[in-house]
Amino acid sequence: MKKITKAVIPAAGLGTRMLPIARTVPKEMLPIVDRPSMEYLVREAVESGITDILIINGRNKNVIEDYFDYSVEYDNNLRAKNKQKELADIESVCSLANVYFIRQKVTRGLGHAISCARSFIGDEPFAVLYGDDIMYSDTKPVTKQLIDAFENYGKATAGVCRVSDEDVKRYCSLKTDHIKENIYAVSDMVEKPQTPEEKFSNFSILGRVVLTPDIFDILDNTKPGAGGEIQLTDAMRVLAQTVGMTAVEYDGVRYDMGDKLGFLKANVEFALRHPTLADDFKEYLRDIANEL
Repeated sequence: MKKITKAVIPAAGLGTRMLPIARTVPKEMLPIVDRPSMEYLVREAVESGITDILIINGRNKNVIEDYFDYSVEYDNNLRAKNKQKELADIESVCSLANVYFIRQKVTRGLGHAISCARSFIGDEPFAVLYGDDIMYSDTKPVTKQLIDAFENYGKATAGVCRVSDEDVKRYCSLKTDHIKENIYAVSDMVEKPQTPEEKFSNFSILGRVVLTPDIFDILDNTKPGAGGEIQLTDAMRVLAQTVGMTAVEYDGVRYDMGDKLGFLKANVEFALRHPTLADDFKEYLRDIANEL
């Protein structure tokens, strides 16, 4: 079995839930404390053993590419002021992994975005980190949890959470059989089920999957689904119904960075974990809470 060393991060969406700011600042570049959410995605991939990352970009999002490139102006400025710590920090961002970019010229859904990665992936299995979803785990990176399951069971693997009935309508629903602990076999799934009859379970795919390269041929034959877009879930459904998939109820917290409340929660909770800000921020929150 080939080792997973490649990852794809789709980031071409318009981010309409984050308007008006998303009109000029890509939601993937909105900060969590002092770093853009895209950096957290790249770092999770690297900490999971990924060496090559393809970011599926869109128009007016060149700032994402600029962020992972060296800046002569900042380099010279920090060197002149002997700010070695800050210099090392920004240089480390540029050398996290081999980061590549391709533009999704037409936004036709997540499935179409993944199909743009075919030549980058070739015949290898790969991870997908959804651009809206930031994960925090104090045990093991969520992507690594999925890679471990893939190596054990040899099937495409989805990271799942149990969600409410209302949220199932927004995401998807999986037909599962329990294997052991937090591992499940997946034999079917449906995108955005709107009635109880359509729903299999309250397990939804949220934020992370590991896919096999046969997904590309399936995507080529996948017709537009919900929202008139090519849905990755529809293609994964074919995998589930034929060769089967694995689901991991992952250990971690998900933050939806395409949602204003999710963005605020991420900033508060990451600030509370920040090595230099946490104590002062806790005191600030206590003072604010007493005034509410």
